[in-house]
Amino acid sequence: MRVAQFSEFGGPEMLRIEEIPEPTPGAGEIVIRVAAVGLNFFDTLVLRNRYQVTPTLPHSPGAEVAGTIEAVGPDVSSLKPGQRVVAFIGGNGAREKVATKARNAVPIPDGVSDEAAAGIPVTYGTALNALKDRGQLKPGETIAVLGAAGGAGLAAVEVAKLMGGHVIAVASSGDKLALASAHGAAEGINYQDQDLKSRLKELTGRKGVDVLYDCVGGPYAEPALRAMAWEGRYLVVGFAAGEIPRFPLNVVMLKGCAVIGVSWSAFVNRNPDQHRANMVELLEWCRQGLIVPHIHGTFPLAETAKALCLIEGRKATGKVIVNPQL
Repeated sequence: MRVAQFSEFGGPEMLRIEEIPEPTPGAGEIVIRVAAVGLNFFDTLVLRNRYQVTPTLPHSPGAEVAGTIEAVGPDVSSLKPGQRVVAFIGGNGAREKVATKARNAVPIPDGVSDEAAAGIPVTYGTALNALKDRGQLKPGETIAVLGAAGGAGLAAVEVAKLMGGHVIAVASSGDKLALASAHGAAEGINYQDQDLKSRLKELTGRKGVDVLYDCVGGPYAEPALRAMAWEGRYLVVGFAAGEIPRFPLNVVMLKGCAVIGVSWSAFVNRNPDQHRANMVELLEWCRQGLIVPHIHGTFPLAETAKALCLIEGRKATGKVIVNPQL
């Protein structure tokens, strides 16, 4: 079967399309014929060996896959061949077929496409875990989302709106803010030509932001922190800007706010039952049309590097998908 993989660290240009043997399911495993692979910003970090975990080489990008079960291994009774599923597999998804533990897979409801399903686990899963389990967002609270037009940001906008939050989108252009508005943001801030701290204060009537969803980091973190409300919750989700910020802890003390880490992959490993419940809820919301994963584009396997360049260059809005069958 074909895979998009790299044997040396570098940029997307290190990816090669190669042939490897097809997988067979072991005990408790299934083999999925992959129709859609969701790519994420951390895939670009893994390629350059800048992520928290260094993979064993060769390695394929893509931590979330959707497709049809082709085979099941011994002791698998909950799933069957021909069933469509989505699974978070952690990596090695950009290939025609993957073997994974059956417990990683969640059935895809009728009416939800493979592309939409593949766009849910990481971004929407992170958003629901962050806003519900970690940030405890309450109806009527104000939440600001940094990087609101990217895959992670748009998911947070939609989930926060569904949970009753008043969403302020923060992005780098008018077009990106318009996209966030179409997905539920009530207000927007263009941090390229507006002062982030001042505008957040203005839009909240000087009260400050109850919840801050930060998947950007870099130079925008401290201004956002300074715009937090009393007993606000600052959710640390990621660092798309590249620079990991260092907070002045006196600001945290004076505002009585909490800085909360959101490590979704660790949550999945430590709380698999809650993760599955969250996935079932998100897929049902998708079936009902309450969340609509925005797909920037779908690329054939041979263009996986091109797809990752869009993400790395911050030119993608919403989700970037690879279809290994193309």
